[in-house]
Amino acid sequence: MSSTLVAQASAAIALFSTQTIAFAPSHTSLFSRHASPQQQQQQHEITPQSSSSTTSLNMESCGFGKLDIDENAPRSLPPFESWCAENGVQKMDGVELYSEDGMDYQAVTTVDIPAGSTVMYIPAELCLHSSSLEQELCAMSPTVQQAADTLTKIGSGNSIPDFYIFLKLLIEYEKEDQSFYFPYLDSFPRLYFNAASMTDFCYECLPPLVFSLSRMERVKLENFQQVLQKVDLVSAYNKQNMPLLKWAFNAVYTRAYADKEGQGSDITLTPMADMFNHGTDTEVEVYFDEGGNGMAYTTVDVPANSPLRISYGCPTNPSFLFARYGFMDDSSPATFCKMMDIPKTPENVDMGMDFSKMLFYHDTGDISQEVMDVVLYAKVLANIKYSPEVGDVKQQFYDAHMQGDEATKAAIHEAYRFETISAIKRHVDTFMEQLIALEGKSEGKSFEEHPRLPVILHHNQFVKETFSKVKQNLDGAVAEMGGPANGGGDQWGGDEWNGGEWPAEEYNQEYAYME
Repeated sequence: MSSTLVAQASAAIALFSTQTIAFAPSHTSLFSRHASPQQQQQQHEITPQSSSSTTSLNMESCGFGKLDIDENAPRSLPPFESWCAENGVQKMDGVELYSEDGMDYQAVTTVDIPAGSTVMYIPAELCLHSSSLEQELCAMSPTVQQAADTLTKIGSGNSIPDFYIFLKLLIEYEKEDQSFYFPYLDSFPRLYFNAASMTDFCYECLPPLVFSLSRMERVKLENFQQVLQKVDLVSAYNKQNMPLLKWAFNAVYTRAYADKEGQGSDITLTPMADMFNHGTDTEVEVYFDEGGNGMAYTTVDVPANSPLRISYGCPTNPSFLFARYGFMDDSSPATFCKMMDIPKTPENVDMGMDFSKMLFYHDTGDISQEVMDVVLYAKVLANIKYSPEVGDVKQQFYDAHMQGDEATKAAIHEAYRFETISAIKRHVDTFMEQLIALEGKSEGKSFEEHPRLPVILHHNQFVKETFSKVKQNLDGAVAEMGGPANGGGDQWGGDEWNGGEWPAEEYNQEYAYME
C-alpha cells in the first residue's frame, strides 16, 4: 500500500473509529435465558420497579414525524432515553451513553462498579422477542407464515426469527410517528460499514475469506427481500426500497441478542441493552429471566470512566466481526490462518480445523499448534505414498492425536517438519500476493465516493501485518533447515513425499469454518 493511501486511510478511520465498534450486541453474545445463582443473589444497584405482568407502557403518539433513514441523518438519543425511562427501563446511577461525535454511542460508567452488579433492567414488554413477534405477525396475516415457509425451503430456516424482527421494524417504520417504537427506531445508526452495506466495488477489495463471509450476509438480505414479496403487511413500494431494507436488516443483525441456551431459537431486540460495545476483554453480560425481562450485569470490577462492553463474537475471528458489524477489532490477538482449501471432514475437525483454533498471532507471527497438526495431517501426510515398511503414517498420526500420544505425534512432526513448514509458507506467500493485488484496486479511489473503503483497507492491513510476521518466521525456519534434504526422517519415510502445490478450491458452505 502506498504511503499516501495509508495516510488517507488512517485519517478516514480516525473519523469514525468510535462508530466502528459502537453498534450493539452480537447474535453470538454470551447470556443465559435464566439468571445464575450468583445473579439471583444480587440485591444492589437496581431493583426492578415493575414486573412483566405489571409494566405500564406509555403508548401515546410520539409526534416526531417520519423516520429519516438517510445515511447522513443524525441519530436522536435524548428522546430515546426519555422513552426508555417512561417505559420502565432502569440504569444504575453512573451508567451513561457516551459519544465523541454525536453519531455513535456506547455505554460507559462514570462510577466504580463491583463485579456481579446489575447495571440495567429492561421490561419484557419493551423487548422485541422473535417468539412473541411470530405469534403477533402470523395472527395479522397468513402471508407471514408463507414467507417463513419459503425461507425454510430455500435453506434459510435458521434466519426465520431474525425475519420476524426485520418485518416488525418495517411495519413500525410505516406507522411513522404513530409507532410506539418510533423513539427507539430513531436512535438506530443509519450509516453502516458491514457486508450488507458494501458496494460491488467494496467486494472486489476483499480477501477470499471475508469475501465469502460477506457474501453470506448479502445472501441473507437477498433472501429476506425475496420472501418479503409474499407478505401483505408492507407496502409494495417499501418492499423494493433497498435503503430501508438494508437499514432494517442491519438493525436486526447488529443489535439483536440470540438465546444461547436455545441455540438461536429466540432473537431479541432489547432497547438500551443494545448500546454495549464489543470488546476482546469484556465487562458485562446480558441475560433474560423467565419472564423475558432483560438485565445486564458486570462480570468484573469496573473502574469509573470505563466502557461497558460485551463480546460480539470470537476475538480471533476479526473477519467475521468485520463482515457482520463493519469494524476491525485491533485488539484481536490473532486471526484465522485463511486456509480454505482443506475439506471440513470429521477427521480434520478432530485435528483442530476450526477458525477459532487455526490461528496466526498478530504481535509475534506465531502459528498455533492446530495449524501445524491440520497441515501435516490433511496436506503433507495425505501425499505420502504408502510403504509396507512404514505403514499408514497419516493414520498413525491421527491415532496418536486422538489417543493423546504426544511422543508419537512429536516424532512424526519432526520427521516432516520441513514439508509442513513449506506447505504453510506456500500458503502465506500466495496470500500475501493476493493482498498486494487487492491494495492496487483501491489506488486513486475517493473515500467520499466509497466511504467503506477505509475500513476494508484497515482490515486488510491488519491481516497483512499478521501474515508478514508469520512469513518472516517461516523464512527463517526454512533457511535454518537448509532445504528439502533435511525433511522427512527415515523411520517415517518422509523422503517419499511428492511435494507440489495443492489446488485452491473455491470457498463454499462445504468448507465453511463458521459454527
